[in-house]
Amino acid sequence: MKKLAVLFSVLTLILSHAMCIVVASNYASMLCGIEHAGFSAPASTAFLYAIPFIIGIIICAVLTCVFYKKSKNK
Repeated sequence: MKKLAVLFSVLTLILSHAMCIVVASNYASMLCGIEHAGFSAPASTAFLYAIPFIIGIIICAVLTCVFYKKSKNK
């Protein structure tokens, strides 16, 4: 169970870093599109891409806690 706890904690970190990369690049793309291409949506819509990442991060963090507690009991 400890290996699963470590695996899900690593997945949590990977998801959080991927979320930062995706949201930042989409935000910058939206700002550039607003300035030069005439996009009408606000740049804050790029933060909608964070919702699935946050759900995945929460699930992985909960599974990390569950597997860590199960490994402590044995």
